[in-house]
Amino acid sequence: MLRFDEITKSFGANTAVEAASFTVDEPMMIGIIGRSGAGKSTLLRMLNRLTDVTSGEITFEGQNITNLRGAAKRNWQSQCAMIFQQFNLVPRMDVVSNVLHGTLNRRSTLATMFNLYPDDDIHRAIDILERLGIAEHAPKRAEALSGGQQQRVAIARALMQDPKIILADEPIASLDPMNAQVVMQSLRDIHEQDGRMVIANLHTLDTARRYCDRVIGMRDGKIVFDGTPAQLTTGVARDIYGADASFSEATTSTEIETNAAAQKLLAYAAAQ
Repeated sequence: MLRFDEITKSFGANTAVEAASFTVDEPMMIGIIGRSGAGKSTLLRMLNRLTDVTSGEITFEGQNITNLRGAAKRNWQSQCAMIFQQFNLVPRMDVVSNVLHGTLNRRSTLATMFNLYPDDDIHRAIDILERLGIAEHAPKRAEALSGGQQQRVAIARALMQDPKIILADEPIASLDPMNAQVVMQSLRDIHEQDGRMVIANLHTLDTARRYCDRVIGMRDGKIVFDGTPAQLTTGVARDIYGADASFSEATTSTEIETNAAAQKLLAYAAAQ
């Protein structure tokens, strides 16, 4: 389905991604890990075509997407939705309108200017919010929601595009452990229930192991690991992060102690 063939991205004398190659044969949930500056975000931005490729080729379902321009590029971006760490919502706009922004690529300029949406789109937006457990917040301003709720609104906006691929760039980096698990489970459910490919940049190893089918490790712009969560040992993680024996996974953990109180807190976070 998806193929990266010797993809390189340079910014002047600096190389952010160097000769990255991998193939995804079927929809799966993929985690990309590595320290800050490893090239993870640049990799996703090239796939979404927010950043141009310096050399190499990216193909999806046989189509070369690296050279798309104009309407063809916009069409690709509608099929490859992006979720950002900082949500990128319109704070003073209500939640359902933020979700409906996922349809902007197929609406006329006039309809966009006057914020006009078909009833079918409004109903679909509310259905998606219901699926993510936040439909009751539809009329509220986005800025009134918690970080975890806002990230679920961003996920709902991505789903409004009906994409084939969802890219998530550090989707839980600014969230507490409870909301992080709610957001990651939402992405996992979307993959399993819809059959969509999900690719997420992650900092936490336990999150990659728990939610992903495949993990890609990057260091200094290069792919240095590509395997299953079970193959992501502490030793492998040290190599990816360039760490010594003092490296501790606990410092990156989003785990919540499994007990009755913690499960109640997790359920509460999901409802908020």
